[in-house]
Amino acid sequence: MTILLAGVDEAGRGPLAGPVCVAAVILDPARPIDGLDDSKQLSERKREALYPLIVERALAWRIEFVEAGEIDALNILQATMTGMRRAVAALAPAAHHALIDGNRVPDGMPCLATAIVDGDASEPAIMAASILAKVARDARMRELHGQYPQYGFDRHKGYPSAMHREALLKHGPCPQHRRSFAPVQRALAACAQHDLRHLASGT
Repeated sequence: MTILLAGVDEAGRGPLAGPVCVAAVILDPARPIDGLDDSKQLSERKREALYPLIVERALAWRIEFVEAGEIDALNILQATMTGMRRAVAALAPAAHHALIDGNRVPDGMPCLATAIVDGDASEPAIMAASILAKVARDARMRELHGQYPQYGFDRHKGYPSAMHREALLKHGPCPQHRRSFAPVQRALAACAQHDLRHLASGT
């Protein structure tokens, strides 16, 4: 029997806004994909070119978004673990063994699982998952830019760049901001102080 190995990786643990995105991929040995690598080592153009090849040639793939509200409810680590569990559970055909990028295996996995530190640099299935997660999340952040153009999500993808932190303080958080993250909490506090001053001055 062929053992079906799923690679699992995420994108978006560090941003202040938007979802964390998790992907799981079972590659087909009969349909190899040239050029796989850790998504962080690839140009945006290369990732965008590999994405449809992975979707077309993989035996199975799944992308899961864990939204900002759930991140705040669970914390970012548990939200990521939840997304990994959901992604693997949704694969069809089902994986026999999941290879997780990082040093932790989520609780309640539907199959055997092994954590591999820097797995996105050594395991092709994890590389493929990292590419799907990154491309899918970047696309989502470009969509969110259409709803909230004042933050520049299309440029920094929600990461805490100087531009993003400045916009956050100027405009306050939007519904896509992760309120459990310290910079967003500081922006909320600043907005509250600003509102109190306006109330006190009657303006």
